[in-house]
Amino acid sequence: MKTSGASSRIGIKPARDAANSSALVSRISVSLQPSVLAELDHMVESSGYGSRSQAISDMVNYQLVEHKRKLGNDVMVGTLTLLYDRLTRGLQKKLADLQHAHIDEVISSLHVHLTHNQIMEVVLLQGPAKLVQDIANEMIAQRGVITGHLQLMAAIIPPVHAASNDSSSLRNPV
Repeated sequence: MKTSGASSRIGIKPARDAANSSALVSRISVSLQPSVLAELDHMVESSGYGSRSQAISDMVNYQLVEHKRKLGNDVMVGTLTLLYDRLTRGLQKKLADLQHAHIDEVISSLHVHLTHNQIMEVVLLQGPAKLVQDIANEMIAQRGVITGHLQLMAAIIPPVHAASNDSSSLRNPV
């Protein structure tokens, strides 16, 4: 397929995924400049991808997640990793209070003492992307937080317990 200038055409054709013969995948063709293709091949090799398709699929999935995150409406799951100074007066209480204030979105947290005064905390969050981003921003902005990073994924955590309208399910059988 030939293209001219910045315009390009993408052809789509159903194909079977070699790793999972029962799953259909769509085959597309993409036109790239030789220098971009060379960089892609180098990335594929140095990153340990089995093929260009795997690398491109990861890139597309990443961009789709970023798009959903920017829209802010989809429920997403993510981790917020914080590095903070434990000697900053009131910081640990403030971070705990923020987590409690957002108890519906904060699933779990873990903190690890790295040095005498530095703690790494990883907070597992789930909720609408915009809300999760706002919670992360509020925690990262606290005085004493050295750095923070939110990583969102287009997935959700399944409920631990199914909701039940039957009040008898709350009683322990004797």
